[in-house]
Amino acid sequence: MINERLDLLREALPYIQRFKNKVFVVKLSGKVTEDPEQLAALAEEITLCEQVGIHVAVVHGGGKQLTTIAERLGITQRIVNGRRITDDETLEIAKMVFAGQINMDILSALRRSGAQTVGLSGIDGNTIHARRREIQKVLNQETGLLETIDFGHVGDIVEINVRLLELLLANDYIPVVSSLGADEQGNIYNINADTIASEIAAKLQAEKLILMTDVDGILRDKEDPTTRISRLNVAQAEALVKEKVVSAGMLPKIAAIAHLIKRGVKSAHIINGSKRNALLREVFTDEGAGTMITEA
Repeated sequence: MINERLDLLREALPYIQRFKNKVFVVKLSGKVTEDPEQLAALAEEITLCEQVGIHVAVVHGGGKQLTTIAERLGITQRIVNGRRITDDETLEIAKMVFAGQINMDILSALRRSGAQTVGLSGIDGNTIHARRREIQKVLNQETGLLETIDFGHVGDIVEINVRLLELLLANDYIPVVSSLGADEQGNIYNINADTIASEIAAKLQAEKLILMTDVDGILRDKEDPTTRISRLNVAQAEALVKEKVVSAGMLPKIAAIAHLIKRGVKSAHIINGSKRNALLREVFTDEGAGTMITEA
């Protein structure tokens, strides 16, 4: 057992050396953060990355928790192609859940693991400048119908300002950013967390974007975990979208990743954050734990 652990350390060493002083952007899904034990384990893994010299910025969504609370309140939710339509009531819940409950839960878990951390929304420091998404025609992937959709208080990113994030990272803090942004008039928008994480990664010229979700990566058969694709390039990932191999919830992730890789981030990873040590296996071992997407 001791020899096996020492072998793991040896395997990790070149990765630790390669990634020291690099920036990783880690996005946590709502499904990953809802279980306290899973969140605690994941916080330890993030803290370990920080302790070996990797600068980590965390971005989180909270769609699972938002949906749960909305259902309790009798507020109907509609999601089209993985994007939530955000009416007035849903926005109020998003502000409470994203910038409040989930952000605080992540900060608490990281603090218990020994990390220095700061909670933010995209509104803090004018980090995320957004505008309201225009009414648009959308091909619904589930129905195959072309629909006119008003997404409500959903924002599209105009600009990312990373000065505050860079200041925190340079001083060994882990910033934890919730998926809200605002326009110049202070109107608040719900923004897809995968998109925010991708844009922040691009602006920071991060080494990696890591999307922690509740699936093992990209699967050729979503019902069969053994069909996980360990490595893809952008063209192959986009081909899977056209072939409708991936589910609706994965569409925003692949779209954001493809755009990101073309802008200079070296790799993006989709891994199952509910599995213990998945982050460490993906970053520090040859085998990995999810799907890595690269330019070529």
